[in-house]
Amino acid sequence: RSEPGLDSLVDEIRQMGGEAIAYPADVTNFEQVKAIADKAIQQYGRLDTWVHLAAINLYATFEQTTPEEFKRVIDVNLMGQVHGAMAALPHLKREGRGSLLHVSSVEARRSFPYHSAYGASKHGIDGFLEAMRVELMHEGLSSINVTNVMPASINTPLFNKSRTKIGVKPQGLPPFYQPDIVVDAILYAACHPTRDIIAGGAGRAMSLIQRLSPQLMDTLLLQAGAGFKLQQTSEPKPEDAPDNLFEPIAGFDRVEGDFSKHSRANSYSTWLEIHPTAKWGAIVVAVLGAVGLAVLAA
Repeated sequence: RSEPGLDSLVDEIRQMGGEAIAYPADVTNFEQVKAIADKAIQQYGRLDTWVHLAAINLYATFEQTTPEEFKRVIDVNLMGQVHGAMAALPHLKREGRGSLLHVSSVEARRSFPYHSAYGASKHGIDGFLEAMRVELMHEGLSSINVTNVMPASINTPLFNKSRTKIGVKPQGLPPFYQPDIVVDAILYAACHPTRDIIAGGAGRAMSLIQRLSPQLMDTLLLQAGAGFKLQQTSEPKPEDAPDNLFEPIAGFDRVEGDFSKHSRANSYSTWLEIHPTAKWGAIVVAVLGAVGLAVLAA
């Protein structure tokens, strides 16, 4: 919602030869979100792709979280995404095609400590998208692609702006990935029907472990307090420090956060997801290799 930040992004896109307009809005207000869709139709005549990724975060145990704080995270992260889908879907249905892309988090599959509100909001996104996708298929509109993009820990200013009650500036569970990895996943999903895509190999690994054994994931997060300590930096940050939980704050209108030196520029897991031919080729090679070893062993 930072208007100067949006304007600077428009300038950057135009300098690179693209076309863009900015329209500030509060995603918790459906009428404002609907106005974004209406403005896009007025400017371009139709919607091809809607990408929704507005989010806030709160680092606190469940008991430390107030009802107002929990509700605010749900309002922005979940209801904001719901409002985006409600605003965009009628236009996509009128065209009979298009992509509805919702950027949530790997925490749609597994919530982390300090993230009861955040994890609940991301699980909610996965839930309403699952229902909406089948409803569209039932209407014969499978040509409208509904995708849940689930990043792992991405190097953005989200952590600078988050409210924290853990005494220090928070961070995501490492490893970190550069934002370009999420951009690549979004671009792929916009052009190729994709149910969901996890951006960052660590996120894929966590999702797999959670699916196979939630108890094992519990153990890994509890091992030497890793799920808690790894989300803490050494930089003190008081609870009353400026944050964007209820209002925007200035000074963080940039793409990358503070972890560029420790972030991975590539994810082979994500690369394989957006290059399915190579992915299946690798699977075939692995199977043939395993068969060959079995034959030699026999």
